[in-house]
Amino acid sequence: MLRGAVLVCLVAGLAVAGAGAAVAVLFIDDPPALLRCDLGSAHARLLGRNTFLETSDGLRLGAVPSTWNREPVPLARMSPWLPSATVAIEDRRFWTRDSALDPEAIIRAAVANYHAGRPVQGGSTLVQQLVRDRYLRAPAPTFARKLKEACLAAQLEQRDSKRTILGAYLNEVYYGHHAYGAQAAAETYFSRPARRLTLTQAALLAGLPQAPSVYDPLDHPRTARRRRNEVLTALRTSAEISPSRYRAAVRSSLHLRPSRRYTALAAQPFFEYARRELVRRFGRWRARHGGLRIRTTLDSRLQRLATRAAHAWLGRPADPATAIVAIDPSTGAIRAMTVVAPGHGSLKFNLASQSRRQAGSTFKTFALTAAMEAGIPLGSVWNGPSSLTIPNRRCMNANGAWVVHNYADEAHGTMTLLQATAFSVNTIFAQVAMRVGPERVVDAAHRMGIESPLRPVCSITLGPEGVSPLEMADAFATLAARGIHHPPGALARVTASDGAVLTRLRHGGRRALSRTVADHVTYALAGVVRSGTGTAAGLDRPVAGKTGTAESFKDAWFCGFVPQLATCVWVGYPQAELPLLNLDGFGQVVGGSIPARIWHDFMAPALSRTPVRRLPTPSVTRLQAKSVYAPGGATAPPQTSR
Repeated sequence: MLRGAVLVCLVAGLAVAGAGAAVAVLFIDDPPALLRCDLGSAHARLLGRNTFLETSDGLRLGAVPSTWNREPVPLARMSPWLPSATVAIEDRRFWTRDSALDPEAIIRAAVANYHAGRPVQGGSTLVQQLVRDRYLRAPAPTFARKLKEACLAAQLEQRDSKRTILGAYLNEVYYGHHAYGAQAAAETYFSRPARRLTLTQAALLAGLPQAPSVYDPLDHPRTARRRRNEVLTALRTSAEISPSRYRAAVRSSLHLRPSRRYTALAAQPFFEYARRELVRRFGRWRARHGGLRIRTTLDSRLQRLATRAAHAWLGRPADPATAIVAIDPSTGAIRAMTVVAPGHGSLKFNLASQSRRQAGSTFKTFALTAAMEAGIPLGSVWNGPSSLTIPNRRCMNANGAWVVHNYADEAHGTMTLLQATAFSVNTIFAQVAMRVGPERVVDAAHRMGIESPLRPVCSITLGPEGVSPLEMADAFATLAARGIHHPPGALARVTASDGAVLTRLRHGGRRALSRTVADHVTYALAGVVRSGTGTAAGLDRPVAGKTGTAESFKDAWFCGFVPQLATCVWVGYPQAELPLLNLDGFGQVVGGSIPARIWHDFMAPALSRTPVRRLPTPSVTRLQAKSVYAPGGATAPPQTSR
């Protein structure tokens, strides 16, 4: 007698806590004001969907990291086993019941839970579960919340068809491991889309929503298998599968194949740069959960070639790191961005876009640009002693006057500015910088693409300021575009989840240099590769570029271009500015050694499908000699910039 009374109390309690059926059914059609139940004004939880990035040729780069994963698909694109298994285990009267509530299921669940001594069944219908997950987020199942749940469920059942409700449920329910919806769950556990789920796979997923952590197949495979077999039993009971098929299914293993679809990132430095650009333009939430489809500018072939060239020279754990960035001068599109840093652990920043390293003599490019803008001819004659004291008071340092030294203390005598560029003569370029003024050098660098802050110090031409490989590649791309600067971009096209194109890469740039100035600088840089410090970078086509080595050989660069592609290579130790010594037969690594060779080994195959185009040749009159400045020399501790 007592046991029966307890059972009645349990049934009544579950009716209130589980569905509120005993009260709610009385006013489904005419809910009292107390409930304030209006589906039209209810605020649905916004789950969103994953945003994916791909290369310019359609290869997947990865998903923007998110706290949840979701890829909605129509019910017609799910395996028919999944809705069948879900209905069988969660709401077997779903298709035949007229009401959003199921008092019979509530009583059945109460009895089962009573006999088990713990919750083993739920009494909520699929409609109620959908309403609870979508609209109600109260921390505990209060009486008022259960009444509102029942009321909203009734309205939803009246508004939408059974298939619409089931499809919505399967696209929103939580399956564990950050997977919301059938597609994300199928990919997470089986590395396949929802439409290809087998009977046993669908049964496993259908059993997860009741308790995703308890039935987690990755952490608790035995418990998950028992739960899957409960679902299979429900399918057999409802005559969805034959006894023989049931027996074969319950004997099968889980056949899990966990996916890295939402965690694996290809071309990670580029991916991270593209993700930051996406967040900057569309906001953090939309970038992560807006279901955007991103066609990036990355060329997968060029990316492979860049990574291969870097590994060929610096692939051992004790080697320094290298970063390579390649840009299309006509658009600013980043075509390759790779960082190879074996043996240096997990880097906390992108060496290609976020590092700030001394550029060395690659910065002479900006001093040369300022000189061309100031009307100093490439044919002007300068004196290049092995060392030079600059008496200007603004150049004074702790040791007194600024003393400049050539690489290896070489004396170059009298030569033209064109020759001084080819052989990277420090003492001549120090004079050039002082003649045009450091401020003009900084201004030219900023106009051409350098965004890092630069101080207009006297030594600016020797590259003491920190810049990134991306900035340098962008600046050299401005020369390749004959003075037009295009901001570097990673996003070629951004498409919304409904197919609308939100943005495309802008092809228009702004003129940073006159065409005449850009052509003269390009002409001078071609001599660097043809007969100067960068001969190792030479290709079977016209090339322009500049070598660079920071003080004490701590950083080495080669930046160069053809009309269709500009590429910059940096080599250095990422955690500390250490000398680059004794690498691959080079006692001292300078820009014209390993960086120039990496550049060559990337650009040669990268341009194999690209027509040969000539570099611009300036008029002869602008190359005529004219004596400008030829001071004497002095001595001081050696500096390195080549």
